[in-house]
Amino acid sequence: MSIDSQSDTEVTQTLPSEISALVKQSIPKHVAIIMDGNGRWAQAQGKPRVIGHKAGVKAVRRAVSTARNLGVESLTLFAFSSENWRRPDKEVSLLMELFFTVLQRELKLLHNNGVRLNIIGDISRFSPRLQKQIAAAEEKTADNKDLVLNVAANYGGRWDIMQAAQKLAAKVESGEMSSTQFTEEALSEHLCMQNQAEVDLMIRTGGDYRISNFVLWQAAYAELVFTDTLWPDFDEDAFKDAIAIFANRQRRFGLTGTQIDTIRSL
Repeated sequence: MSIDSQSDTEVTQTLPSEISALVKQSIPKHVAIIMDGNGRWAQAQGKPRVIGHKAGVKAVRRAVSTARNLGVESLTLFAFSSENWRRPDKEVSLLMELFFTVLQRELKLLHNNGVRLNIIGDISRFSPRLQKQIAAAEEKTADNKDLVLNVAANYGGRWDIMQAAQKLAAKVESGEMSSTQFTEEALSEHLCMQNQAEVDLMIRTGGDYRISNFVLWQAAYAELVFTDTLWPDFDEDAFKDAIAIFANRQRRFGLTGTQIDTIRSL
């Protein structure tokens, strides 16, 4: 029997409690942001692209502060994709150096504000110096509880799914698990951010309408908000506007609108 052929009462009675809670909330537990527009922001002002990236760091600081103040549990920022290596070598080098500098400069502020830093992606391609800095930053903030800040660096959604599948395949080959245990739940447990809520809201700045291979699995039921605002101009009001859009969306999770209305009235 399909969901559409069931009565609203039947579905409401069998709906998992975690989905009921998710439907009722107005503040997303997990927000993911594709931070786009740094280069165009700089070019519009007749400045080098690196100036836009530096201005983008200030926008990151504002976003982290806003998320923490609103009670968001996890904030995931797309800092450097696996495709970004195709950019000019000089820009990539500048981005790597900026990443290292920002980690050094912002770590104390993040730690003092109860933010746990979590770098997701394949960091093996980064310099030993940067890898060491990442490990130290994650260790220092490991026990913080106010907000988890996931920074996606050399990250791709397909890579994330593939590395999880490879880990499970290795367990099957070694006899540690059977092929029948290779389930969605098992795969989820080996993805980046496996111990965090799935993405509720994905925001992309800069005017493009793509998700660009970002958290493909984790954002399966995310609400998408696209804004023309370039990332360096993305401030607290812009963030709150995106959350207001999220709060006014009807998230159905495969149910009907009537069924969701019934759940909300409980």
